[in-house]
Amino acid sequence: MNTIKVADLTIGPRQPLCVIAGPCVAESLELCLRVGETLRDRCAKLKLQFIFKASFDKANRSSIKSYRGPGLEEGLALLEHVKSELGVPITTDIHLPEQAQAVLPVDLLQIPAFLCRQTDLLLAAAATGKPVNVKKGQFVSPQEMKNVVDKLQAGGAGGIMLTERGTFFGYHRLVNDFVGLGDLMDLGWPVCFDATHSTQRPGEGESSGGRPERAPLLARAAVAAGVPAVFIETHPEPRLARSDASSMLPLEITLPLLDELARLHQALAAAPLCP
Repeated sequence: MNTIKVADLTIGPRQPLCVIAGPCVAESLELCLRVGETLRDRCAKLKLQFIFKASFDKANRSSIKSYRGPGLEEGLALLEHVKSELGVPITTDIHLPEQAQAVLPVDLLQIPAFLCRQTDLLLAAAATGKPVNVKKGQFVSPQEMKNVVDKLQAGGAGGIMLTERGTFFGYHRLVNDFVGLGDLMDLGWPVCFDATHSTQRPGEGESSGGRPERAPLLARAAVAAGVPAVFIETHPEPRLARSDASSMLPLEITLPLLDELARLHQALAAAPLCP
């Protein structure tokens, strides 16, 4: 498996576990700094790598009434402030090809699951030379993500990561296929596991439902399976969050979960899985 560089971090085999985490949307500078600092300090204590995540725009909200975020200009300024003040790499999602160049201060570009097959968006992200993290669409098989990898490689991406976040087909909720997780790893690039979005229950009215109490179980399983990165949306008070309130983990639960994930990753490094 290849590794990728995100700022001064290296993600891949035989590297410290990478935690990509933060609130769903950049609600305020105060919130982002509070969450980012808390996560940064816990990850440093545990010798985990950390990338702060928040969105400037959630263009794929279920309802027209839903809060989307502060927008590109204000949101990017907020993220840059977090990066500078906390000294951490940052990631955010883009929805349009023209946004790729606009967010160059971002260290890792994220492509949302619903847009994972959008060729123009993938090529625009790749053309920045930045590493690109693509969330696997809920409607796409692991094998089909090879086409995504091929597009990014042809476009000159500075590294590729693929994120598993569940499939639509199952029990009126997203379902995680751990055989498919292995198939995704076989494509040769680091795989990230999105523990919180994987608990969503789409189609429950004007917003998606969720079962965040299952996110720790999924995160532990994914780290035990050998993923080099995990994605967690977390908030001090999820019930008050303006996006993904039903699936984000409370910060007070995320912190001890990171302790568990660090121990699992260390145990795996000491006794690697059979190929």
